[in-house]
Amino acid sequence: MSTGLLTCVALLGALAGLAAPRAARHFVAPVPPAAPYASGAPHVPAAPVRRYAPVGRYAPGAPHLPAEPHAPGMPQVSVGRQVSVAMAGAVVFSGLAMGLGADPVLPVFLVLAAVGLVLALVDLACLRLPDPLVGTAALVVAVGLTGAALTSGSHGRLLGAVGGAALCFGCHVVLALLPGSRLGFGDVKLAAVLGLPLGWLGGSPLLFGLFLPHLLHGVVVLALLVAGRIRRSTPLPLGPALLAGAWLATLTP
Repeated sequence: MSTGLLTCVALLGALAGLAAPRAARHFVAPVPPAAPYASGAPHVPAAPVRRYAPVGRYAPGAPHLPAEPHAPGMPQVSVGRQVSVAMAGAVVFSGLAMGLGADPVLPVFLVLAAVGLVLALVDLACLRLPDPLVGTAALVVAVGLTGAALTSGSHGRLLGAVGGAALCFGCHVVLALLPGSRLGFGDVKLAAVLGLPLGWLGGSPLLFGLFLPHLLHGVVVLALLVAGRIRRSTPLPLGPALLAGAWLATLTP
């Protein structure tokens, strides 16, 4: 890939990174207050607590609470935050361009990466992977890879993509059902979506994409435990590790 084209792809990644924090805010909203006290129980006012959950998850009849600009769930979109995510987007897009070169499926991978940036930010903010975002990623990849297979006659690679999605889905369902597992079914669905492009690329990227996310997640958890930043019971998002592991697997030869 030429230097000029690589620069254009990096700029596209930076633009996607600039837009990602604001897009993520649309999928994060405050959870409504707890249910009223039982009849006859004394009313004890509680300190206000702000937590976050995806939009559309309010309990029936619960009042809508507007998000506070500095609430602790989703940080304020500062200039520094936008710059850091923009740099991450440029690196991710550049890596895909260098790894895939002039492959016709490169645009599909770039769109998936743009959605992945938003998913990572939402998961970091509220431990959720919203179905609309995961569904959008699945639709983009499925339609893009099907179109590429029909135009190039790569039906075998399309079967590999379907097999990769099935393998990732099955493995993560087993992990989610293990006793004491903290793997959510949002993570299972995202792993299945990422299995499509990894299966398209072949067996080695698919295997790397299966194991790398959990290795990365384990290293991060261990580092945070050693630093005293978390406890063993602290829930941590897996979505960013799934996305980072899939990206690194894409770069494998």
